[in-house]
Amino acid sequence: MKFNKSISETEILHVTTVSFVINHFFGKQFIYLNKKNGNRYHLACSGSSELYELSNSLNFIPFKVEITRSISPLKDLQAIIKICKYIKKNNISKVVGHTPKGGMVAMIASFLAGTEERIYFRHGIIYETSTGYKKKLMRNIERLTGFFATKVVCVSNSVKYISERDRLNHPSKNIVLGAGTCNGIDTSFKFNPKYKDRTQTDLLKLKYNIHEEQVIGYVGRLVKDKGIDELILAWEIVNAKYPDSKLLLVGPIEERDSISNYSKKVILDNPSIIFVDFVIDASPFFSLMNVFVLPTYREGFPTVSLEASSMELPVIITRATGCSEAIIDNKTGIYTTNDVANIAEKIIFYMENKNIALEHGRQGRIFVKNHFEETKIWDLISKELKI
Repeated sequence: MKFNKSISETEILHVTTVSFVINHFFGKQFIYLNKKNGNRYHLACSGSSELYELSNSLNFIPFKVEITRSISPLKDLQAIIKICKYIKKNNISKVVGHTPKGGMVAMIASFLAGTEERIYFRHGIIYETSTGYKKKLMRNIERLTGFFATKVVCVSNSVKYISERDRLNHPSKNIVLGAGTCNGIDTSFKFNPKYKDRTQTDLLKLKYNIHEEQVIGYVGRLVKDKGIDELILAWEIVNAKYPDSKLLLVGPIEERDSISNYSKKVILDNPSIIFVDFVIDASPFFSLMNVFVLPTYREGFPTVSLEASSMELPVIITRATGCSEAIIDNKTGIYTTNDVANIAEKIIFYMENKNIALEHGRQGRIFVKNHFEETKIWDLISKELKI
């Protein structure tokens, strides 16, 4: 790892739970900001080979600390103590927490360590789809994290609104970076259809037996909150009308917030469904799609829909928190409800109106380039957060 030390040597610590969010939350942000301001970046999360591999390519100092996604008082206390010691040992001057659990342990640890600048990225409202005791618990965890933070970056105006409505922290702490998101999108190369690797695309088509049929795509965790149960039922309607069409699912089936056993069976057994499972880099798979769909119940800001738009795909999405800011209705995509029939109807609309789908895709790329290009967001991070 090579750091630019000519400007300053401010040590910044980011904390998250697991390594699979690193590309999504940060990308090449640390490389860009190090050249811009000379800061050195540390990244703490649960240990994995991916953490150390990415530390070399993305220019950060890895710090292994077990942070569970579920509530675990003993392990949470151990993580807080370990992070607190790391902050003091490495002269960390600013701490940035991500995800509910990563944010909580980061804000408490940095407060105890006497760190003056404690920034929490609120990537979503985790308790939105919860009920009863669990909802109260998760909301109070957000309030605890917001209390210890000196700034709270809300990834969308919708998240900011709920933060203030539910009094998760003092409203003066809340900010939104530009039009939203936490990191922006690489519209220049990674998510630029002009630079797609045609050889790689052809190999993927060969591997997954894709020819001239229309492909409807989804990228993300296959969980209940993402509306996957409804998507599978909607797909059965679509596929009955268009038997040659394909549904491409890129992401892991998770046990936490698990989809139904019926959905799991259909995903694995239905020959019209291509299940790719987890991949480190999902960007090549957008080149296989004609339409992108995200029937989610809960988001903070759906970055994956920006990636799809940047690849000139029309987007079908719900009006869940943050999603209303990710498309322009009837210009870059269309809204759906979580109703099975409505999801199927919107998918069929794009399949039967290819010119509209193509135009929405073209307009989507313009929209993302204008508002969510990653260097614009990184410049805002540097200017407004001084990290």
